[in-house]
Amino acid sequence: MTTQPPYPIGTPGTPWGAAEVAAWRSRQTIRRNYRADVLSVIETLRARFEVVEYGQLDYRPDSYPLLAIGSRHWRDELPCVLVTGGVHGYETSGVRGALQFVEQHASNYAGRVNLIVAPCVSPWGYERIHRWNANAIDPNRSFRTDSPVQEAAALMRLVAPIRDRVLVHLDLHETTDSDESEFRPALAARDGVAYVPGEIPDGFYLVDDSAHPQPAFQQAVIAAVAKVTHIARADRHGEIIGSPMVAPGVIEYALDQLGLCASITSAPYKTTTEVYPDSPRATAEQCNAAQVAAVCAAIEFALAHPARASVAR
Repeated sequence: MTTQPPYPIGTPGTPWGAAEVAAWRSRQTIRRNYRADVLSVIETLRARFEVVEYGQLDYRPDSYPLLAIGSRHWRDELPCVLVTGGVHGYETSGVRGALQFVEQHASNYAGRVNLIVAPCVSPWGYERIHRWNANAIDPNRSFRTDSPVQEAAALMRLVAPIRDRVLVHLDLHETTDSDESEFRPALAARDGVAYVPGEIPDGFYLVDDSAHPQPAFQQAVIAAVAKVTHIARADRHGEIIGSPMVAPGVIEYALDQLGLCASITSAPYKTTTEVYPDSPRATAEQCNAAQVAAVCAAIEFALAHPARASVAR
Protein backbone atom coordinates (compact mmCIF):
# COMPACT_ATOMS: atom_id res chain seq x y z
CA MET A 1 0.00 0.00 0.00
CA THR A 2 1.34 3.43 -0.97
CA THR A 3 0.54 6.69 0.78
CA GLN A 4 0.33 10.13 -0.77
CA PRO A 5 3.20 12.37 0.43
CA PRO A 6 2.10 15.56 2.22
CA TYR A 7 1.29 18.44 -0.11
CA PRO A 8 4.32 20.78 -0.17
CA ILE A 9 2.35 23.82 1.03
CA GLY A 10 0.65 24.27 4.38
CA THR A 11 0.25 22.20 7.51
CA PRO A 12 -1.80 18.99 7.25
CA GLY A 13 -5.18 19.45 8.87
CA THR A 14 -5.00 23.28 8.79
CA PRO A 15 -6.76 25.31 6.07
CA TRP A 16 -4.60 27.71 4.10
CA GLY A 17 -4.39 31.37 4.91
CA ALA A 18 -3.03 34.25 2.86
CA ALA A 19 0.58 33.15 3.32
CA GLU A 20 -0.09 29.66 1.99
CA VAL A 21 -2.04 31.01 -0.99
CA ALA A 22 0.84 33.36 -1.78
CA ALA A 23 3.30 30.48 -1.52
CA TRP A 24 1.15 28.38 -3.84
CA ARG A 25 0.84 31.24 -6.35
CA SER A 26 4.62 31.73 -6.37
CA ARG A 27 5.02 28.15 -7.60
CA GLN A 28 2.79 28.67 -10.65
CA THR A 29 4.64 29.40 -13.88
CA ILE A 30 3.45 30.42 -17.33
CA ARG A 31 3.56 27.38 -19.60
CA ARG A 32 1.58 28.55 -22.64
CA ASN A 33 0.31 31.77 -24.19
CA TYR A 34 -3.35 32.85 -24.10
CA ARG A 35 -2.85 35.56 -26.68
CA ALA A 36 -1.09 33.27 -29.15
CA ASP A 37 -3.34 30.25 -28.63
CA VAL A 38 -6.75 31.85 -28.12
CA LEU A 39 -6.91 35.54 -28.97
CA SER A 40 -5.11 35.06 -32.29
CA VAL A 41 -7.68 32.44 -33.32
CA ILE A 42 -10.55 34.69 -32.31
CA GLU A 43 -9.08 37.46 -34.47
CA THR A 44 -9.37 35.22 -37.53
CA LEU A 45 -13.09 34.84 -36.81
CA ARG A 46 -13.96 38.55 -36.69
CA ALA A 47 -14.83 38.62 -40.39
CA ARG A 48 -17.66 36.13 -39.86
CA PHE A 49 -18.78 36.67 -36.28
CA GLU A 50 -19.34 39.34 -33.67
CA VAL A 51 -16.51 39.47 -31.13
CA VAL A 52 -17.27 41.07 -27.77
CA GLU A 53 -14.92 41.90 -24.91
CA TYR A 54 -17.03 41.12 -21.86
CA GLY A 55 -14.47 41.86 -19.18
CA GLN A 56 -10.86 42.23 -18.18
CA LEU A 57 -9.19 39.74 -15.86
CA ASP A 58 -6.67 41.51 -13.62
CA TYR A 59 -4.11 39.63 -11.54
CA ARG A 60 -1.28 42.12 -11.30
CA PRO A 61 0.99 42.30 -13.14
CA ASP A 62 -1.01 40.10 -15.54
CA SER A 63 -4.12 41.27 -17.34
CA TYR A 64 -6.28 39.37 -19.81
CA PRO A 65 -9.14 40.54 -22.06
CA LEU A 66 -12.12 38.18 -21.87
CA LEU A 67 -13.62 37.64 -25.31
CA ALA A 68 -16.80 35.98 -26.53
CA ILE A 69 -17.80 35.12 -30.09
CA GLY A 70 -21.41 35.60 -31.18
CA SER A 71 -23.82 35.58 -34.06
CA ARG A 72 -23.33 38.58 -36.31
CA HIS A 73 -27.03 38.85 -37.20
CA TRP A 74 -28.82 38.52 -33.87
CA ARG A 75 -32.57 37.91 -34.09
CA ASP A 76 -34.73 38.27 -31.00
CA GLU A 77 -37.20 35.61 -32.11
CA LEU A 78 -34.54 32.88 -32.24
CA PRO A 79 -33.47 30.68 -29.33
CA CYS A 80 -30.03 31.28 -27.82
CA VAL A 81 -27.19 28.77 -27.51
CA LEU A 82 -24.34 29.27 -25.04
CA VAL A 83 -21.05 27.38 -25.25
CA THR A 84 -18.40 27.87 -22.57
CA GLY A 85 -14.88 26.45 -22.42
CA GLY A 86 -11.82 26.82 -20.25
CA VAL A 87 -13.68 27.47 -17.01
CA HIS A 88 -10.92 25.26 -15.68
CA GLY A 89 -8.02 26.74 -17.60
CA TYR A 90 -5.98 23.55 -17.73
CA GLU A 91 -8.70 21.61 -19.60
CA THR A 92 -7.35 22.13 -23.09
CA SER A 93 -10.00 20.53 -25.29
CA GLY A 94 -12.68 22.69 -23.71
CA VAL A 95 -10.91 25.74 -25.13
CA ARG A 96 -9.83 24.23 -28.43
CA GLY A 97 -13.12 22.40 -28.92
CA ALA A 98 -15.10 25.62 -28.48
CA LEU A 99 -12.91 27.43 -31.01
CA GLN A 100 -13.04 24.49 -33.42
CA PHE A 101 -16.83 24.45 -33.24
CA VAL A 102 -16.96 28.12 -34.20
CA GLU A 103 -14.43 27.71 -36.99
CA GLN A 104 -16.02 24.65 -38.55
CA HIS A 105 -19.73 24.55 -37.66
CA ALA A 106 -21.14 27.75 -36.16
CA SER A 107 -22.05 29.22 -39.55
CA ASN A 108 -24.38 26.26 -40.13
CA TYR A 109 -26.65 27.58 -37.39
CA ALA A 110 -26.98 31.13 -38.74
CA GLY A 111 -30.64 32.02 -38.87
CA ARG A 112 -31.51 29.07 -36.62
CA VAL A 113 -30.09 30.17 -33.26
CA ASN A 114 -28.37 33.12 -31.65
CA LEU A 115 -24.95 31.86 -30.62
CA ILE A 116 -22.58 32.97 -27.85
CA VAL A 117 -19.27 31.16 -27.32
CA ALA A 118 -16.90 32.06 -24.47
CA PRO A 119 -13.97 29.78 -25.33
CA CYS A 120 -11.57 30.55 -22.46
CA VAL A 121 -13.26 31.72 -19.28
CA SER A 122 -10.08 31.38 -17.17
CA PRO A 123 -7.03 32.60 -19.12
CA TRP A 124 -4.80 32.88 -16.03
CA GLY A 125 -5.40 29.20 -15.37
CA TYR A 126 -5.04 28.42 -19.08
CA GLU A 127 -1.53 29.85 -19.21
CA ARG A 128 -0.43 28.03 -16.07
CA ILE A 129 -2.31 24.81 -16.89
CA HIS A 130 -4.16 24.98 -13.59
CA ARG A 131 -7.66 24.33 -12.31
CA TRP A 132 -7.78 27.33 -9.98
CA ASN A 133 -7.50 31.07 -10.47
CA ALA A 134 -4.68 33.18 -9.01
CA ASN A 135 -6.37 33.23 -5.60
CA ALA A 136 -6.44 29.41 -5.36
CA ILE A 137 -10.21 29.38 -5.97
CA ASP A 138 -12.01 27.04 -8.34
CA PRO A 139 -14.02 29.21 -10.76
CA ASN A 140 -16.39 26.31 -11.37
CA ARG A 141 -17.65 26.41 -7.81
CA SER A 142 -18.15 30.17 -7.91
CA PHE A 143 -21.05 30.92 -10.26
CA ARG A 144 -23.25 32.59 -7.66
CA THR A 145 -24.90 35.97 -7.20
CA ASP A 146 -22.29 38.60 -6.32
CA SER A 147 -19.47 36.12 -6.96
CA PRO A 148 -16.09 37.46 -5.80
CA VAL A 149 -14.38 35.44 -8.54
CA GLN A 150 -13.58 37.65 -11.53
CA GLU A 151 -13.90 34.88 -14.10
CA ALA A 152 -17.36 33.82 -12.92
CA ALA A 153 -18.71 37.34 -12.34
CA ALA A 154 -17.70 38.53 -15.81
CA LEU A 155 -19.35 35.58 -17.56
CA MET A 156 -22.53 35.98 -15.52
CA ARG A 157 -22.74 39.66 -16.50
CA LEU A 158 -22.35 38.70 -20.17
CA VAL A 159 -25.13 36.13 -19.99
CA ALA A 160 -27.54 38.05 -17.72
CA PRO A 161 -29.53 39.79 -20.52
CA ILE A 162 -30.36 36.46 -22.19
CA ARG A 163 -30.37 34.21 -19.13
CA ASP A 164 -34.02 33.19 -19.57
CA ARG A 165 -33.82 32.88 -23.35
CA VAL A 166 -31.05 30.29 -23.59
CA LEU A 167 -32.25 26.98 -25.05
CA VAL A 168 -28.96 25.07 -24.77
CA HIS A 169 -25.82 25.50 -22.68
CA LEU A 170 -22.78 23.27 -23.19
CA ASP A 171 -19.93 23.72 -20.69
CA LEU A 172 -16.85 21.94 -22.05
CA HIS A 173 -14.51 20.20 -19.58
CA GLU A 174 -11.92 17.44 -19.17
CA THR A 175 -11.09 14.94 -16.42
CA THR A 176 -7.32 14.35 -16.37
CA ASP A 177 -4.78 12.26 -14.49
CA SER A 178 -3.53 15.49 -12.92
CA ASP A 179 -6.84 15.71 -11.05
CA GLU A 180 -5.51 12.96 -8.80
CA SER A 181 -1.78 13.75 -8.95
CA GLU A 182 -2.11 17.50 -8.24
CA PHE A 183 -5.49 19.16 -8.06
CA ARG A 184 -7.38 17.02 -5.55
CA PRO A 185 -4.37 16.77 -3.21
CA ALA A 186 -4.00 20.56 -3.45
CA LEU A 187 -7.70 21.01 -2.70
CA ALA A 188 -7.46 18.80 0.39
CA ALA A 189 -4.39 20.71 1.60
CA ARG A 190 -6.04 24.08 0.97
CA ASP A 191 -9.14 23.08 2.93
CA GLY A 192 -7.22 21.33 5.73
CA VAL A 193 -8.80 17.93 5.17
CA ALA A 194 -7.43 14.47 4.41
CA TYR A 195 -6.89 13.59 0.77
CA VAL A 196 -8.89 10.51 -0.25
CA PRO A 197 -7.72 9.03 -3.57
CA GLY A 198 -10.28 8.69 -6.33
CA GLU A 199 -10.52 6.96 -9.69
CA ILE A 200 -10.22 8.69 -13.08
CA PRO A 201 -12.77 7.38 -15.60
CA ASP A 202 -11.41 6.34 -18.99
CA GLY A 203 -13.57 8.02 -21.58
CA PHE A 204 -16.14 10.72 -22.28
CA TYR A 205 -19.06 11.38 -19.95
CA LEU A 206 -21.69 14.03 -19.22
CA VAL A 207 -22.98 15.77 -16.10
CA ASP A 208 -26.74 16.43 -16.17
CA ASP A 209 -28.67 18.69 -13.79
CA SER A 210 -30.16 16.57 -11.00
CA ALA A 211 -32.86 19.21 -10.39
CA HIS A 212 -34.05 19.19 -14.02
CA PRO A 213 -32.71 16.07 -15.76
CA GLN A 214 -33.07 15.65 -19.51
CA PRO A 215 -32.12 11.99 -20.12
CA ALA A 216 -33.08 11.88 -23.80
CA PHE A 217 -31.01 14.98 -24.50
CA GLN A 218 -27.98 13.57 -22.66
CA GLN A 219 -28.21 10.27 -24.53
CA ALA A 220 -28.42 12.05 -27.89
CA VAL A 221 -25.14 13.78 -27.07
CA ILE A 222 -23.55 10.53 -25.88
CA ALA A 223 -24.61 8.75 -29.09
CA ALA A 224 -23.00 11.45 -31.24
CA VAL A 225 -19.76 11.48 -29.26
CA ALA A 226 -19.52 7.67 -29.31
CA LYS A 227 -18.83 7.96 -33.05
CA VAL A 228 -15.72 10.01 -32.23
CA THR A 229 -14.29 8.53 -29.01
CA HIS A 230 -15.14 5.97 -26.35
CA ILE A 231 -17.65 6.56 -23.56
CA ALA A 232 -16.64 6.12 -19.92
CA ARG A 233 -17.94 3.11 -18.03
CA ALA A 234 -18.97 3.01 -14.39
CA ASP A 235 -16.46 1.78 -11.83
CA ARG A 236 -17.02 -1.27 -9.63
CA HIS A 237 -19.40 0.78 -7.48
CA GLY A 238 -21.56 1.76 -10.45
CA GLU A 239 -20.21 5.30 -10.26
CA ILE A 240 -18.23 7.86 -12.24
CA ILE A 241 -16.07 10.17 -10.08
CA GLY A 242 -18.09 9.23 -7.03
CA SER A 243 -21.57 9.79 -8.49
CA PRO A 244 -23.99 7.06 -9.59
CA MET A 245 -24.12 6.52 -13.35
CA VAL A 246 -27.79 7.14 -14.20
CA ALA A 247 -27.45 6.13 -17.89
CA PRO A 248 -24.53 5.13 -20.12
CA GLY A 249 -21.92 7.87 -19.72
CA VAL A 250 -24.16 10.17 -17.64
CA ILE A 251 -24.06 11.30 -14.01
CA GLU A 252 -26.00 14.08 -12.30
CA TYR A 253 -24.94 17.02 -10.12
CA ALA A 254 -26.94 19.70 -8.32
CA LEU A 255 -25.65 22.40 -10.67
CA ASP A 256 -27.22 25.38 -8.90
CA GLN A 257 -26.32 24.27 -5.40
CA LEU A 258 -22.68 23.68 -6.36
CA GLY A 259 -22.31 27.01 -8.19
CA LEU A 260 -21.29 25.34 -11.45
CA CYS A 261 -21.01 27.18 -14.74
CA ALA A 262 -23.76 25.06 -16.32
CA SER A 263 -26.23 26.62 -13.85
CA ILE A 264 -25.92 30.23 -15.04
CA THR A 265 -28.92 30.17 -17.39
CA SER A 266 -32.48 28.83 -17.33
CA ALA A 267 -31.70 26.62 -20.33
CA PRO A 268 -33.85 23.48 -20.35
CA TYR A 269 -31.07 21.67 -22.17
CA LYS A 270 -27.76 21.91 -20.34
CA THR A 271 -24.83 19.62 -19.75
CA THR A 272 -21.18 19.57 -18.74
CA THR A 273 -18.94 17.52 -21.01
CA GLU A 274 -15.93 15.61 -19.71
CA VAL A 275 -13.31 14.01 -21.94
CA TYR A 276 -10.23 12.06 -20.84
CA PRO A 277 -7.17 13.33 -22.75
CA ASP A 278 -4.76 11.01 -20.90
CA SER A 279 -6.43 7.87 -22.20
CA PRO A 280 -4.23 5.57 -24.33
CA ARG A 281 -7.34 5.14 -26.49
CA ALA A 282 -7.78 8.82 -27.41
CA THR A 283 -5.73 11.57 -29.05
CA ALA A 284 -5.88 15.31 -28.45
CA GLU A 285 -7.57 15.66 -31.83
CA GLN A 286 -10.25 13.15 -30.81
CA CYS A 287 -10.87 15.04 -27.59
CA ASN A 288 -11.37 18.29 -29.49
CA ALA A 289 -13.62 16.53 -32.00
CA ALA A 290 -15.65 14.98 -29.17
CA GLN A 291 -16.36 18.43 -27.77
CA VAL A 292 -17.44 19.65 -31.19
CA ALA A 293 -19.67 16.62 -31.74
CA ALA A 294 -21.29 17.21 -28.35
CA VAL A 295 -22.12 20.84 -29.16
CA CYS A 296 -23.57 20.02 -32.59
CA ALA A 297 -25.64 17.11 -31.28
CA ALA A 298 -26.97 19.21 -28.40
CA ILE A 299 -28.12 22.01 -30.69
CA GLU A 300 -29.73 19.64 -33.18
CA PHE A 301 -31.61 17.76 -30.45
CA ALA A 302 -32.89 20.96 -28.84
CA LEU A 303 -34.08 22.40 -32.13
CA ALA A 304 -35.87 19.13 -32.94
CA HIS A 305 -37.61 18.99 -29.54
CA PRO A 306 -38.88 22.50 -28.72
CA ALA A 307 -42.07 21.16 -27.10
CA ARG A 308 -40.02 19.22 -24.55
CA ALA A 309 -38.00 22.34 -23.87
CA SER A 310 -41.10 24.39 -23.17
CA VAL A 311 -42.35 21.75 -20.72
CA ALA A 312 -38.98 21.70 -18.98
CA ARG A 313 -39.11 25.44 -18.41
